[in-house]
Amino acid sequence: MLASQPGQSEAPPCQGPDRTLRPPDWTLPAGSTDCHAHILGPAVRFPFTLQRVYTPPDCTEQDYLAQLRTLGIDRAVLVQPSVYGIDNRALIEVLEKSAIPLRAVVVINPETSASELKRMHDLGVRGIRVNVVDVVEKRAELPMDLLQRLSDRIAPLGWHLELLAHVQNYPDLARRIAQLSVPVVFGHFGYVHCKHGIKNEGFVGLLELLQRGKSWVKMTGPYRISNQTTLPYDDVMPFVNAVMAANPAQLLWGSDWPHVMVKHAMPNDADLMNLLRQWVPHQETRQQILVDNPERLYGF
Repeated sequence: MLASQPGQSEAPPCQGPDRTLRPPDWTLPAGSTDCHAHILGPAVRFPFTLQRVYTPPDCTEQDYLAQLRTLGIDRAVLVQPSVYGIDNRALIEVLEKSAIPLRAVVVINPETSASELKRMHDLGVRGIRVNVVDVVEKRAELPMDLLQRLSDRIAPLGWHLELLAHVQNYPDLARRIAQLSVPVVFGHFGYVHCKHGIKNEGFVGLLELLQRGKSWVKMTGPYRISNQTTLPYDDVMPFVNAVMAANPAQLLWGSDWPHVMVKHAMPNDADLMNLLRQWVPHQETRQQILVDNPERLYGF
């Protein structure tokens, strides 16, 4: 599918991030890592795919690095946004020139060549993303054939799969994911809306995978699963407590900058950083989630 020029698609625009730069109320440990962020644009150089469900504003590397400096974050993991499909050029360009330690998660297809995978690995790519949520064609079941084919391609590189899926839709999640030959990372607490509670079979399966060390969970995007429209998204706390109790050694934190498709009040990143301290009050565990766990998974 050919990419579109700005304004060529009917995909609706989404609001941009709160660009007010201010530090959090606490000092992050050295080596803190934002494990989930996106670079978008400039759209005049990196046009979006027609197969998208939103149109974001430009949110460039310079914008993002300014945010990291203000928050006190030293390293980052960039994740390919759905608006680019399998065109990883914008992300790859950032990897090629960035002055800070970066890793990345890209989107590929099973036909991506071994030489291209090796080139991306050398630049810092450590995983591939499969998105079954923010896409035009919805899936009733997990695409296990595709996941297995992709897993087989990336296993020799030591990469992982990152799955964006609503886990409550898959009551057999634990059994299916355990069949794969690579680790699986779930974004946004498994993207299960708070209205479903923590006892739905899909989320229980995710906790089982966490306990067994078969998966990782990104503590990201509370505004994506909460019933509430403003911080502190108190109804997310049962999910925070559940993944913390399951296995803090398999947890990651990410800003989810620039917070695309937020349709209510846009949070400031300093407030989201302060929210992490509320979620994880013990300094040693914050060190684990912000520094130690990312080092293990992404090879910083």
